[in-house]
Amino acid sequence: MEDNFKHRGLRKQLVELLKQKGIEDEGVLAAIDNVPRHLFFFDTAFLQHAYEDKAFPIGNGQTISQPYTVAFQTELLNLKPRMKVLEIGTGSGYQSAVLAQMGVKIFTIERQHQLYMKAEALLDELKIKARCFYGDGYEGRPSYAPFDRILVTCGAPEIPEGLKGQLKVGGRMVIPVGGVNQVQKMMTLDKISESEYKITEHGDFQFVPMLENTNNAR
Repeated sequence: MEDNFKHRGLRKQLVELLKQKGIEDEGVLAAIDNVPRHLFFFDTAFLQHAYEDKAFPIGNGQTISQPYTVAFQTELLNLKPRMKVLEIGTGSGYQSAVLAQMGVKIFTIERQHQLYMKAEALLDELKIKARCFYGDGYEGRPSYAPFDRILVTCGAPEIPEGLKGQLKVGGRMVIPVGGVNQVQKMMTLDKISESEYKITEHGDFQFVPMLENTNNAR
């Protein structure tokens, strides 16, 4: 898996673009700079566009998110090293790799079995530490809860109650909320107590829908 001088140069250009778009967290920018996004393109037809600030198909009706979106969501998480982070929607594994660069413990769930297999194998090959699971994101991973942070990388019609229950008091969830084929509102949900939450909106985004009812999850 080659990561050459050209790739590194393109990443630095991408980081400068993200700065211009308002990303300020130096840790997030460094993570984007360090993760070779081109390695996460399962559809090689788009490989030459890997460092454009765009989303691209990765198969199974899913996409690798726009770098700005990845950076924006990661910045909203306000991460600290060694935090436990649950990611809903592994996709290609790119967001997981960015999170790993931030020094957190990652638990990531993918609904599409083929993508789950590819992402788990790729993350393992790249020696990126992430616990990967095939299953229903709405159910989360209660056996590993509570989590300091929960990141949802697909559009949910509403904030899932099951995920709220797996968030630690003092923790934060970042989630795009809106109907299928609609623009979603990026939201942060801060858990003040077991029954009190603070929800804040952070602009419009568009994601593939969050799916449920997976069988044979593990």
